[in-house]
Amino acid sequence: MKILAIDTSNHPMTVALLEDQQLLAATTLNMVRNHSIYLMPTIDQLMSRLKWRPGDLERIVVAQGPGSYTGVRIAVTTAKVLAATLGIDLVGISSLAVLAANVPATTKALIAPFFDARRGNIYGGVYQWENSQLVNRQADEHLAMTDFVQRLGQCKEPVILVGQLTKRINQHFDGHLPANVTLLTNGYAIPDPFKLGLLGEDHETVKDLDAFVPHYLLLTEAEVEWKKQHPNAPHQNYVREV
Repeated sequence: MKILAIDTSNHPMTVALLEDQQLLAATTLNMVRNHSIYLMPTIDQLMSRLKWRPGDLERIVVAQGPGSYTGVRIAVTTAKVLAATLGIDLVGISSLAVLAANVPATTKALIAPFFDARRGNIYGGVYQWENSQLVNRQADEHLAMTDFVQRLGQCKEPVILVGQLTKRINQHFDGHLPANVTLLTNGYAIPDPFKLGLLGEDHETVKDLDAFVPHYLLLTEAEVEWKKQHPNAPHQNYVREV
C-alpha cells in the first residue's frame, strides 16, 4: 500500500511516503511556521523523487490534532482535499499518538505525550504498547501541566513523558517529576511521519469526509466569544472545514 503521511499540527512539519510498511522518502522542517507555504511543494518534491503520480497513492494518513489550530487545519484540509480528489482512503491519527509512537514498542511503561497549549496548559494523553499496537489508556485532553504530572504520579506503573518543556510551560510548572515519571530528551518530541504512516496503515478509515474535522480538544477563540454573546444557544461545531 502506498501511503502519504502528513503532520503539521505543531511547530515541526513532517511528510513521508511509505509503501508496504517501508519508508521511501521523508522531510521534516522544524524551523518554519507557515506550513501552508511549504506543505504542498514538499509533497510534490517527495512524489517527484520517487516518480510517483498522484493516482499511485492509496491512502492518506494525517495527524488530526490536538495542536496548533492553524497547523491542524492546514494538514486536515489538505488531506481531505487530496483524498476526495483522488478517491482514496483517509485516516486520522491523534497527534499525541504520533509522539507516543516515538517510544519503542518494546517498552512496557505508560507513555505520556504532551504539547504546549499556552498559559501553562498542555494537550496530553496516556498510551501504552500492547501486542505491538499503540493503545490509548487515558483520552487526550487539555489541562494544566501540573495537573497532568500529578495524575501521572498516581499511576502504579512507570511513565515515560514525551514532549518539550517550553518556556511558556516552565513559567507555570516547577519541573518537579514524581519518582515513577521520566522525561525523554527533546529529540523524542519531534513527530516522525514514518511512525504516523505505520499507525494509519491498519487504522479505521474515514467514512464521511465532510464530517472529518480537526480534533482541537478546545474551543477556538471565535467560538468562545460567540458563546459569550449567545449563552443560551445549543452547543454545535461552528468550525467548518472544506
